[in-house]
Amino acid sequence: MAKDSYLVGLIGSGIGPSLSPALHEREADRQGLRYLYRLIDIDNLGVPPEAVGDLLRAARDLGFDGLNITHPCKRLVIDHLDALSPQAEALGAVNTVVFDGGRATGHNTDVTGFAASFARGLPDVSVERVVQLGAGGAGAAVAHAMLTLGAGRVTVVDALPERAAGLAASLGRHFGAGRAQAAAPDRLPELLARADGLVHATPTGMAAHPGLPLPAGLLHPGLWVAEVVYRPLETELLRTARALGCAVLDGGGMAVFQAADAFRLFTGREPDSARMLADIAGLAGAVPARK
Repeated sequence: MAKDSYLVGLIGSGIGPSLSPALHEREADRQGLRYLYRLIDIDNLGVPPEAVGDLLRAARDLGFDGLNITHPCKRLVIDHLDALSPQAEALGAVNTVVFDGGRATGHNTDVTGFAASFARGLPDVSVERVVQLGAGGAGAAVAHAMLTLGAGRVTVVDALPERAAGLAASLGRHFGAGRAQAAAPDRLPELLARADGLVHATPTGMAAHPGLPLPAGLLHPGLWVAEVVYRPLETELLRTARALGCAVLDGGGMAVFQAADAFRLFTGREPDSARMLADIAGLAGAVPARK
């Protein structure tokens, strides 16, 4: 018999502004479920990221059905899991843990979330040459998503060259030689001049990190621009790109589709992503930007 009551949570740092609780609980309410989504903020608890294993075990012992995992614990949690989905194993990062009969299985819905958002929001753009800013946890997920969607080559640029090189090497092993490369930030002018699109996967543009992640003069009307930041939905990067005539995709879709995938994993029920997209437009205080 299907359950009608769920207890889930989110482990991470500085997660107070997260919209995950509202996205999950609103959809659960519409489906007639009792669904409690708790924030487990390591900053408030005064524990280091390495405590994720202890928090995971405590949640399992307390009867949680599952957890979402975010920065800075997506890689650290892997050592404390019983199994990984193929996607999470390939990525080396977990953002969703499902408890079932005492076993903890790690999944990654960031990849599928970004892929679904991109396919919906920018369905007809060329993806032969893609430049991506950011090689952290979100960057790894969206680079995997872009190559899964058929991107010819993704060039990863990060302020930490060794992180960009590591991600490019990992992508090459998974998708084949030549599909990914790393480049230094000083190569952005030449790379973007020839690129079809730009994926932005750094915190710049968030409410706590305002501004542009690159010089505005590097943007041009021939580029599409996709963003992972969703608070605000309208970042300075998207505002600048749209004014130039670029096709743009905000981060709201990724947030919704990864949440919808996690909801499905937790409950076995099918979420209504269209209703959840409407939710995030209201929750984030703006209509999702699409062109």
